[in-house]
Amino acid sequence: MTAKYERVAEAIREQIRTGELAVGDKLPSINALQAQHGVSYGSIRGAMLVLKAEGLVEGRQGEGVYVKAVPTS
Repeated sequence: MTAKYERVAEAIREQIRTGELAVGDKLPSINALQAQHGVSYGSIRGAMLVLKAEGLVEGRQGEGVYVKAVPTS
């Protein structure tokens, strides 16, 4: 079984891959992502950490999280 944070990360990765979220776009708020995916704050946080480690998103202090790159695979 796939962890919830991994499912959220994959969903966001797919949105970036398909162009639904483009480079420079701001991701929805944590609260909005929680509601959209039906998961806890911790799961959203885990997904953001994975996506940041992959170089796909970047956090901007006081602004939010933005798409930084498109997945290559």
